[in-house]
Amino acid sequence: MAVRIRSLSVTLDSTPVLRGADLEVAAGEWVNVIGPNGAGKTTLLRAVLGLVPFRGSIDINGLRDRRRSARARHVAYVPQTPVIPPGMLVADYVLLGRTPHRGVFAAETAGDRRIAAEVLERLDLGGFSERTVQSLSGGERQRTVLARALAQQTEVVLLDEPTTALDLGHQQDVLELVETLRRERGLTVIATLHDLTLAARYGDRVAVLSGGRIAQCGRPAEVLTVETIAQHFGAHVRVIDDPEGPVIVPTSAPVPGFEAAELAVLATSKES
Repeated sequence: MAVRIRSLSVTLDSTPVLRGADLEVAAGEWVNVIGPNGAGKTTLLRAVLGLVPFRGSIDINGLRDRRRSARARHVAYVPQTPVIPPGMLVADYVLLGRTPHRGVFAAETAGDRRIAAEVLERLDLGGFSERTVQSLSGGERQRTVLARALAQQTEVVLLDEPTTALDLGHQQDVLELVETLRRERGLTVIATLHDLTLAARYGDRVAVLSGGRIAQCGRPAEVLTVETIAQHFGAHVRVIDDPEGPVIVPTSAPVPGFEAAELAVLATSKES
């Protein structure tokens, strides 16, 4: 297993967020973690990175060192809201991905610059090197953040809501790009997604995080059912079976007693 999480518990500000979560992700696999707001999806990713204190164990390709510096050489992270210094050029931002391999205060090497340039070209950002990150569109900025993560050259990539604030076309672009890079480089991907249809269409498995634990994990068609979504999200949906994965369609909540009243009206009409 590339990532093995056992009995993961995290308490933040005296509030238990994760309560013994278990998750295993094989090398080269893509697992989407879904769950209601406040379920602890981001906290789970931050625990894998070593950014929050936790109880339990997190094994990353045999590495159990909890230090952030050690984990950064094996795990890259695309946060939901990245912190980007004002005025930073795209090329310099992507080079930050090389920091775990050379130290914070060491100057970048020719090899670092070559790797960053290759990643920029791969993500169609070669012409943006001398532009500031803030000047980019939402989709371009998201690809730049992904480029910094890929420049780390890690085996595992964590994506926290990578489609946030993107329109449908750019959502597809980013997720298709991740899928292509995963197949080319054998990346292991763990992502959190709010959009359940996207979670079903990209990746191999879906894990439902609810009540501080992984409540269910499996193929999208097995997990994303009307009953499971109602139980953990409190949502009324219709699930459409599609060859590329389940399509989740919100529906109106049933009005109590409406169905019985409707049947009574129909019966009366038939009698008359």
